[in-house]
Amino acid sequence: MSERLVILSDLWGPRKGLWITSYLGYLQQYFDISYYDTSQLADLDVSHPTAMSLTTAFNEGGLERAVKNLVAKERQPAHYLAFCAGGTVVWNAVRKGLQAKSIYAISPMNLHREAEGSKCPVKVLYGEYMDDKPSSNWAAQTGVTLEVVPRFGREMYSDEKVIQKVCQELLEESFRKQYQGL
Repeated sequence: MSERLVILSDLWGPRKGLWITSYLGYLQQYFDISYYDTSQLADLDVSHPTAMSLTTAFNEGGLERAVKNLVAKERQPAHYLAFCAGGTVVWNAVRKGLQAKSIYAISPMNLHREAEGSKCPVKVLYGEYMDDKPSSNWAAQTGVTLEVVPRFGREMYSDEKVIQKVCQELLEESFRKQYQGL
């Protein structure tokens, strides 16, 4: 039986590029995947989306709605792959009872402001050019595995090199766990 993998988009969801289909293409044959558009989980008005309007709406109540909705929808333990705001949602949902086996978050928003670690293994991936990436001290204090990828910014998760890297790491970890007892 395949491991469950829950994927949470960035605030743009499927509206900005088809990069998410690359992740699904690599991973769907190895995982039982559920996908959520983070802006839908947050119940954001996306009739005229701009980066500023989505971020403002997310920070002004959307995050809390998304966390509540994710916890209500996901009752079984799963691994989580999350992008930008989706990573922030998963991080906070674990504190509200979400049963995460692991979190792999790429460019999560505002995690550097969190002082408390997660109850499950967490890996975060940030681009070198991101202003709000956490420090290595923060990672050590929270027990998070932090990796900074050179020459990338916030939307690094849409680059094919990063997509391949993330998918390869997820698959290697899954296979390692699957065959660990043999």
